[in-house]
Amino acid sequence: MKKYILAFLSIFIINFSAQAREKAVNIYAVPREMPEREIVNEWGQKVKLSSFKGNFVLLMLWSRNCVPCVKELDNINGFVNKTKDDNIRVVMLSPNTEWKTPEEQRRFVNKFEAPDLELYNDIDGKLAEDLGVFTSPHTVLINTKGEEIGRIRGSAEWDDDKIIDYIKNLKEQNG
Repeated sequence: MKKYILAFLSIFIINFSAQAREKAVNIYAVPREMPEREIVNEWGQKVKLSSFKGNFVLLMLWSRNCVPCVKELDNINGFVNKTKDDNIRVVMLSPNTEWKTPEEQRRFVNKFEAPDLELYNDIDGKLAEDLGVFTSPHTVLINTKGEEIGRIRGSAEWDDDKIIDYIKNLKEQNG
């Protein structure tokens, strides 16, 4: 009897995990307007997400204290390098309270083999709050018109060709 219960639980956990991965991607039927909050780049310049219009943007909300976020930095860097000619821009956004200086942030990502990432800080966490994002990693997908078309919750193997093809397809379908 115990064997059957353990087998049932194993199958349930495997199915639950697969369903959870499938539900981690949420593409909206209708694009949403993005908040107009300012974020700060590593040179101290304030910009709004609307300044990225014309690019398909992956706004990746992450934290240095998030183990999955840190583990995927090199994969994200690989994604950036594999898509640099595809008009896809990756914007790495972390809370500004995590860093003493922009140099500290740059050293941190370089230590994890991610020297090509564009680093930005969320001023007082207001943009994440406006987006309703309270966990990381969390990726907001923004079309070339500056509208949110969906989200990806959790980590991914970003430099995997299947994921790159998926993102390129989303870009083609949603502009």
